[in-house]
Amino acid sequence: MNTKKIANHKKTFARQGKVDRALRELPLHLMLLPSLLLVLIYSYGSMAGVGIAFQNFVPTKGLFDSEWVGMANFKTLFSLPDMWQVISNTLFISISKMIGGVIAPVVFALLLNEFRSSAIRRSLQTMVYLPNFLSWVILAGIFIDLLSPSNGIVNAGLKAFGIEPIFFLGDKKWFPITMIVTDIWKGFGFGSVIYLAALTGIDPSLYESAVIDGANRWKQTLHITLPGITSTIILMTVLSMANVLNGGFDQIYNMYNPSVYATGDILDTMVYRLGIEQVQYSLATAAGLFKSVVSLVFILASYYLAGKFAGYRIF
Repeated sequence: MNTKKIANHKKTFARQGKVDRALRELPLHLMLLPSLLLVLIYSYGSMAGVGIAFQNFVPTKGLFDSEWVGMANFKTLFSLPDMWQVISNTLFISISKMIGGVIAPVVFALLLNEFRSSAIRRSLQTMVYLPNFLSWVILAGIFIDLLSPSNGIVNAGLKAFGIEPIFFLGDKKWFPITMIVTDIWKGFGFGSVIYLAALTGIDPSLYESAVIDGANRWKQTLHITLPGITSTIILMTVLSMANVLNGGFDQIYNMYNPSVYATGDILDTMVYRLGIEQVQYSLATAAGLFKSVVSLVFILASYYLAGKFAGYRIF
C-alpha cells in the first residue's frame, strides 16, 4: 500500500513539475507565436495552391472550379525553348556560388587567424561581415553605379590600365560571373565567423608540439588547422546542396535585364515573369513545384551526407 502511495506521489510531483515548467516557459512560447503564424500562413497555407500546377487555372473560377489538366502544364513547361537554358543557368550560378561560398570564407578565416592582434582581427571581421546585413535592393543600386561602363569606378580603374570598359551587367558573358563574385563578396564574412569559431576548438598544444618539431606556419596550417576544421567544411558544403536550384532571386532580379537572359535567367526569375508579368499562373506554379521537388531531394541527400561524413543530426 505504501509503495502505491509513493508511486502516486511521484507521478503527482512529476505532473506538477511539468505544469510549472510549462508556465515558466509560456512567455517564450508566446514570443514564438507571431513567427509560427507567419510560417503557417505563408509556408504551409500557400501549399493549397500547388493544385494550380495541374489545372488550367482561371482566377475568376477559383481553385475548385478550374479545369484539371493533369501533367499538361509540365509538358508545356519543358517544351519552352529556353527552359533547359534556364535550368543550366541556375545550376551554373548556384553551384559556383556554393563552391566560392566555401573556399572564400575558409581562406579568409585562415588568414585572419594568423593575426596576433585581436583588435585587428575584430576590425577586419566586422568590416567583411557588414555586407551580410544589407539587402540586395540596396547593394544592387550600389553595384549598378560602381560597375557602370561609362562612369563607374571599376571601369575607370580599368581605363587607367588601358583596358576597354566592360559592361558587367549588360554583357551576357560577364553577367553570371558578376553575380557569382558579388554574392561571394556579400556572404563570405558570415561564413568566416563559422570557421573562426571552429578554429578556436583546435587544441593549442598541437601547435606547440608542431613548433618543437620544427614545423613552419604553412605546415601547421596543412597538418593541424585544416584537418581540425575539415568536419565543419564538409558540413557546410553538404548543407549548401539544398540550395542547388536557388540561384538568388533577389540579387539577380534587381540587377538583370533582357539582354542577359541567355546566361542570367534562373528558375526563380522565370517563375516571376510567368506568374506575375505574363499572368500564366499554372505554368509558374508548375515551374515552382518542379524546383521544390528537386530541392527536397537535395535537402534529404544533404542531411544524409552531413550525418554520414560530419556526424550532423537535427534531432
